Amino acid sequence: MNGYITVQEAAEKWEVTERQVQLWCKAKIIPGATMLSRIWIIPEHAERPEKKRKTI
Repeated sequence: MNGYITVQEAAEKWEVTERQVQLWCKAKIIPGATMLSRIWIIPEHAERPEKKRKTI
C-alpha cells in the first residue's frame, strides 16, 4: 500500500520485535496505525515511539 508499511517492516526499521510494534498499534501509541483485515498498517513516516523506561 502506498504510504503505509507493515508491522514487519516497522519492526526492522525501528529494531524491535514485531510483537512490540503490534502492542504499540493496539495501544494507539503509533499515530495513524490502522487495522485492515487483521493486519496492522502503519504510516511510512511514523516515528518510533520513545522509551518510557529510564535506565539507571
